[in-house]
Amino acid sequence: MTERTYDVAVVGATGAVGEVLLELLLERGFPLGRLVPLASARSAGEDVAFGRRSVRVQALDDFDFAGIDFAFFSAGGSVSALHAPRAAAAGAVVIDNTSHFRMDPAVPLVVPEVNPDALAAFDDPAHAGIIANPNCSTIQMVVALAPIHREVGIARINVATYQAVSGAGRKAMEELGRQTADKLNFREPTVEAFSAPIAFNVIPRIDVLDEQGFTREERKMHNETRRILDDDALGVNATAVRVPVFYGHAEAVHFETREPIELGRVRELLAAAPGVELLPPDAEPTPLEHASGRDPVVVGRLRRDPTHPRGIDLWIVADNLRKGAALNAIQIAETVLQRRR
Repeated sequence: MTERTYDVAVVGATGAVGEVLLELLLERGFPLGRLVPLASARSAGEDVAFGRRSVRVQALDDFDFAGIDFAFFSAGGSVSALHAPRAAAAGAVVIDNTSHFRMDPAVPLVVPEVNPDALAAFDDPAHAGIIANPNCSTIQMVVALAPIHREVGIARINVATYQAVSGAGRKAMEELGRQTADKLNFREPTVEAFSAPIAFNVIPRIDVLDEQGFTREERKMHNETRRILDDDALGVNATAVRVPVFYGHAEAVHFETREPIELGRVRELLAAAPGVELLPPDAEPTPLEHASGRDPVVVGRLRRDPTHPRGIDLWIVADNLRKGAALNAIQIAETVLQRRR
């Protein structure tokens, strides 16, 4: 029996996440029928690579989504706000990688390894609508912490993120490259993508500051983690930092459990957790060696917090364009199809 195929649109196909989405659709053998790369009118007419062939990019503004089964959006919140509802109204399951719909109670916010049941409304093949893809830093943290939270509860999380420039897009990556060359050649770097030079530097601010001094990125981690883990009592305190790394976010996570748990049991839970790769105690996960170009959320440096009887520390790395964006989005689509069988 021939497997059914599904027509897919990728909005933002010429961007960094869009390129990885196309790569992973092919790599994972998604049951693809028609592929429609979409972008702004400025990029329409370009070709994007899809395996050994090229596919012409179409303009999003006048595209008719009728007949599209899945529409992946990764072109900015304002684009999703305007076009995602019309894609859903045309019958597509929209999987949106921006922050626009993440806290909308009518839109599920999903990490398939953690809360697949949030997709229950999509079990009906006739159902269309919008599903939100969480923030990249939130995704890798909840994949690692969810099994511990299910077993003994987590009361509080302190996390410092060390985020790659690819999270800010292609122009940010180009800026890191240019500034690195400038510094090595004793030239003063030009700053455009960030609030300060990023080459040979770290910037303790990602996105805009609010009145309390937190950035939007930090607030996302607080709000999204509580929503995905379905726990409004969970405390999440984040500091988000941009570092001069091209691919792969890292996180230093310190958490306090509600009930006591042995460190050996934590190790067992992490070793068995879907999507997690737990390294030996003497290994040090790094974005370059363990995350870049790979799918797992990699965990190491697991240890007791000596200042709290139920405190545990660990270090997490993951590819922010794969599990932090494109891979999670495709896994959502795959989970929708699995639940409908």
